[in-house]
Amino acid sequence: MKLFLVVMAAAGLFAQQPPVENAKVEAHAFSGTLEGQLRQLGPGPFWAGYSEPIIPGQRGDMCWNNGTNSNAENAPVRLEGPTALVVLLRIENSQVDQLRVTSPDCRLDGGALPFHWFSGVPAEASLAFLKTQVSEAKGDRAVYPIALHAGPAAERVLDELTATSQPERVRERTAFWLGTTRGAKGLETLKRMLAGDPSMKVREQVVFAISRSKEPTANALLIDIAKNDKTPQLRGKALFWLAQKAGAKEVISNAVSNDPDRSVKEQAVFALKQLPEDQGVPLLINVAKNNPDAAVRKKAMFWLGQSKDPRAIEFFAKVLQP
Repeated sequence: MKLFLVVMAAAGLFAQQPPVENAKVEAHAFSGTLEGQLRQLGPGPFWAGYSEPIIPGQRGDMCWNNGTNSNAENAPVRLEGPTALVVLLRIENSQVDQLRVTSPDCRLDGGALPFHWFSGVPAEASLAFLKTQVSEAKGDRAVYPIALHAGPAAERVLDELTATSQPERVRERTAFWLGTTRGAKGLETLKRMLAGDPSMKVREQVVFAISRSKEPTANALLIDIAKNDKTPQLRGKALFWLAQKAGAKEVISNAVSNDPDRSVKEQAVFALKQLPEDQGVPLLINVAKNNPDAAVRKKAMFWLGQSKDPRAIEFFAKVLQP
């Protein structure tokens, strides 16, 4: 029985390694640090990879071909999403030249380079290495796999990447992935960033990230920002992203009528333009007819002019009648 369990456990570990062709594959048991083990393999070029548990979610097979996603041939259809991610590193001149994320179902072509597979890499070791790859210049190539790691260790690293000592660009990209992948914990971190980050660019990205969250409370938070945030620019951003969601027209219409800042009213008018035409066009016509602010009426007429809706054409015909 014990032998059976050992064999099954080993098979489970092996199953996390994707099939690799056109490469000489060497397997290594993890020890020490990823940085140390990669250094021992020489300056490259070569590919290295390892697997980690992934946070729950529907992400398909995460297979890619020249930058596009595609389903792996003969891969199972995972109704509950993948259970593991594969981190792939291309090393050249002793540096990480490329960093990619895929899933174990994907077939890989090694391009005739050596391919080194590390088994048993602890999440903490993976996260520590990936954090060293985060920089303003490298964008979010390392933030994304960090965000996909399951468990609280990944949340701690993401929290560290939101610190105001981090570059603005890193905080922006971390905010995006917090909203997209990390659920309730990510939403809590975004609320903290919204309240405390000194950068307007970062806070604008936080509003966008909140709009990406699938948490039930995310829409309520977005509405609260649109109504009550002290910064007009953030109220306007929240209105824009609310316009991409169902059931937002009342909030947007209220901002057109009652927000104390004219720039927010004008952004709210633009948000009306983003609504489905059966909702947005009648509201824009009402603003163009009845809003007491001439600049707001003018903005509504401008966006109506971009519409080919017959109701907008009829409205302009009446306005222009001698």
